[in-house]
Amino acid sequence: MRFLKKLSTAIARVETFVGAVLALSITLLILLNVMTRSIGASLFWVDEAAITAMVWMAFLGASISLAHREAVAVTLLADALPPRMARGLGRAVDLGVLAFALILLGLVWTWFDPVALARVGFDLQAFSGATFNFIYQEVSTTLGVPKFWLWLIVPVFAVNISIHALANLLSRPEACPASLTPQADPDARATAVD
Repeated sequence: MRFLKKLSTAIARVETFVGAVLALSITLLILLNVMTRSIGASLFWVDEAAITAMVWMAFLGASISLAHREAVAVTLLADALPPRMARGLGRAVDLGVLAFALILLGLVWTWFDPVALARVGFDLQAFSGATFNFIYQEVSTTLGVPKFWLWLIVPVFAVNISIHALANLLSRPEACPASLTPQADPDARATAVD
């Protein structure tokens, strides 16, 4: 269990670093886009690169928020429950996140279908013909790279949130955020949530 928590923490650190690099790259790409358009020499690939970086950053940010149990939540019910029931609700939320992550992993496995791809010897034409799955054939509009490289954030996200959710589920109930572990004093609880 400690290994899983350490792994989750390490993954969250890497996600934070990569997310920061992506945020900087988005800023630089947008500035480059503005400058090139102002001189009449637009670089069309910049828009797609910035959008892709923003999508990747959003997935990483969502994963980080789940790792730290800081995702946006409506805590009206948790705040009204006694501490023991609120901890149970926190566990149910962690279980729901894990279920979502595992379902997403299954969908991603079906979408990328690595077994069928290996079965045809990594021949993309044969894979597409046999499965009618053209994920590896589609090319991005302006970047000119196969789209599956841009979509790889989805399986990365699914694996990472699975680890984060499992680590959260197996952690001590006291490790739940303040909003899911109400205090005896309602004023203290309101302060902890704010």
